[in-house]
Amino acid sequence: MKLSVIIVNYNVSYFLSQTLLSVRRALEKLDAPAEVFVVDNNSVDGSVAMVRARFPEVILLENKHNPGFAKANNQAIRQAQGEYILLLNPDTVVEEDTFRVCCEFLDNHSEGGGLGVKMLDGQGKFLPESKRGLPTPRVAFYKVFGLAALFPGSRTFGRYHLGYLDKDQTHEVDVLSGAFMLLRKKALDAVGLLDEDYFMYGEDIDLSYRLTRGGWKNYYFPGTRIIHYKGESTKRTSVNYVFVFYRAMIVFARKHFAPNQAGVFSLLIHLAIWLRAGMAVGRRVLAGVAPVLLDASLLYGGMYLLKNYWEEYQKQGPADYPSPLMQVVVPAYVLVWLGCAYLSGSYDKPFSAWRIIRGIVIGTVLISAGSNFLESYRYSNALILLGAFGAYWRSLAGD
Repeated sequence: MKLSVIIVNYNVSYFLSQTLLSVRRALEKLDAPAEVFVVDNNSVDGSVAMVRARFPEVILLENKHNPGFAKANNQAIRQAQGEYILLLNPDTVVEEDTFRVCCEFLDNHSEGGGLGVKMLDGQGKFLPESKRGLPTPRVAFYKVFGLAALFPGSRTFGRYHLGYLDKDQTHEVDVLSGAFMLLRKKALDAVGLLDEDYFMYGEDIDLSYRLTRGGWKNYYFPGTRIIHYKGESTKRTSVNYVFVFYRAMIVFARKHFAPNQAGVFSLLIHLAIWLRAGMAVGRRVLAGVAPVLLDASLLYGGMYLLKNYWEEYQKQGPADYPSPLMQVVVPAYVLVWLGCAYLSGSYDKPFSAWRIIRGIVIGTVLISAGSNFLESYRYSNALILLGAFGAYWRSLAGD
């Protein structure tokens, strides 16, 4: 058996089907015996039924719970018969010649214990994690404090993603990506399987490091490419991802670094956890409030223009409204309209014109009723009605 392909799946049935189709085509070009494993970690999206129906050649291992990425891979590795073992993410697509050229490369480099390839995202952009350096405390410091991002091509600051190495040339690297990790079975037998202390993330760094310490070489090989729909099998911007990933880094440091280095590394990683978690929460909050703030600004501006028009052409009596109108009353109108629209579900997906109408109507009724009780702040009912129409049309335009 030349190659054993192992895919661990969890609730990404659609992407898994695309991966398996590409694997099937690539195996036709390999011209050598091969096998494919799918280890399903208790998916609830029909993944198991899909594999059984569409890919009967696949060896399906169905877990009744989610034991984690490392343990699930090890389940299949222990059964695999291939000279080479490929750990492949379920949100990837390989080229037709990927398996053939990768196996040929390791055939010609007997010292190679592992191999990674050039990875592109769904838009065809190169993914820098295709080649990585060892995350030492110094490298982690440069990444956490943004120096790696500022100077990606620096040999000093860019070591996390080895940005100074040409992405179109073959290189020896420290760390391979678990999204596509081709391993020599003989090397795995020598250094051991994936460390199951890692539930998810970090196990690829750990295994890569053990391979190099065991005398093997890890190669970055751009002779073929894969597409990695990064973020489908794992949502990388979520707070949960931040905590799980960086805590995996702490496990790695405590296992492989000297106590003083591990302590420094742990401090840096904890700092990174809270910085990244704060950024992730901030992005979510901003994404949620930005449409409301935009609507509030446009509504206030529209009411200001309406006020000026009404003063100029329609209003009887004194020319100008008193200053509290724009300082207090109109902000209150906007707050009530948008508050009622929000509570009515106007900002929920999918879009519903009825929810917008309901929210604006309720808000207008509350504003009208409230203005009748507050005579000192009672101005023009026409402005209220025109503002309500403006709020409705702004919400429609926003959706």
